[in-house]
Amino acid sequence: ITFRLGGHGDEDFRQTDLVVASPAVPPDSPYLALARAAGADIETEVGVFLRHCSAPVVGVTGTNGKSTTAALVAEVLRARFGKVWLGGNIGRPLLGEVDSIDPQDRVVLELSSFQLEYLGAAGYSPPIAVVTNLSPNHLDRHGSMANYIAAKQHILTHQGATDVAILNADDPEVRRWSARTPGTSLFFSAQQRVSAGCYLDGDRVVAIHGCVTRTSSKPLRPKLLGEHNVPNVLAALTVGLALGVELDSGMERACRFQGLPHRLELVSEVGGVRFYNDSVATTPESTLAALSAFSEPILLIAGGKDKGIDYTGFAREVARRTRTVVLLGATAPKLAQLIGDHLPKVGGPAVHVVESLAEAVAQVRGAARPGDVVLLSPGCSSLDMFRNFEERGDLFRKLVQEPTAN
Repeated sequence: ITFRLGGHGDEDFRQTDLVVASPAVPPDSPYLALARAAGADIETEVGVFLRHCSAPVVGVTGTNGKSTTAALVAEVLRARFGKVWLGGNIGRPLLGEVDSIDPQDRVVLELSSFQLEYLGAAGYSPPIAVVTNLSPNHLDRHGSMANYIAAKQHILTHQGATDVAILNADDPEVRRWSARTPGTSLFFSAQQRVSAGCYLDGDRVVAIHGCVTRTSSKPLRPKLLGEHNVPNVLAALTVGLALGVELDSGMERACRFQGLPHRLELVSEVGGVRFYNDSVATTPESTLAALSAFSEPILLIAGGKDKGIDYTGFAREVARRTRTVVLLGATAPKLAQLIGDHLPKVGGPAVHVVESLAEAVAQVRGAARPGDVVLLSPGCSSLDMFRNFEERGDLFRKLVQEPTAN
């Protein structure tokens, strides 16, 4: 084995049989072009895993909520299947464990638009595909909303007649995707009745599959914070419906699920002020969903890398919904201007621009009062200041829990 470290050389790509590319590498990379011209195969880690995985796969994608939904799907499936593996974009590569996965197990993969670009080119779609929702994201990579949609649609493009698409009936764009698969379409909805799938009727879940309709014996009471998580639970229950999980058993597991780190995670309560880490919120829609989870006054920390999307609606809601806004990162000046354009004449939030997360925490700590919520929910990618959203959230947690670190 020869290691080439510290950079890429053209000859390395001209003299290789296989390139395993990070999904963060655009498919039109000039290095990949060299490899293709030389006849090399282009793969990703998840593509290699899928070629060698012997167990059925559930793929989960969407703009917001896909990690939480993937984790919920795994919880629901554990009500029937002995071993359920969770991985993909959620942060746990499963390739190293592929030899331990048995055919009777189930695998749940969170799939990003970057991963789906490569899987689409390889002609793969998972046999059960879940789409949570769709809104503008990663336009700096994809170039347009149409290209972003096309990348996401690869989760369905290569499905077969026996495969299942599980779609959000409350998202107009996603609902239309049922026409893209030759297999069965099931829907989930928190707002309306569906003809096949799971929907909320009052506080009960109704599940319809074929000629059978079942209603949950108990009300839906998830431990997950925020109404935006109700569709995620319904999506997971619909996967369970497709795979023969008894409704009440699946719902019991889903309602016990307390969430993943960096997703409306309560990290501290000091002097009557609650501090929440929602670093995973890298889109305006996810931050607005987080804001709607609270009735208390909110001190918001936001900002980060600009992904080329429109923040006007985000700014309007932040101006209306918060008491203090602290902005950092590449988008901070633009967001400050947009929020300022929407400030009410009386009683609008104070807006501060800072240089670091430590400054941001110090700012909100000084401004917070008992009964307030301090919320890190950036609405932007972390990649201008951090390796990933986990590093951003971990630092926030440390700064909040160790005041002397400021």
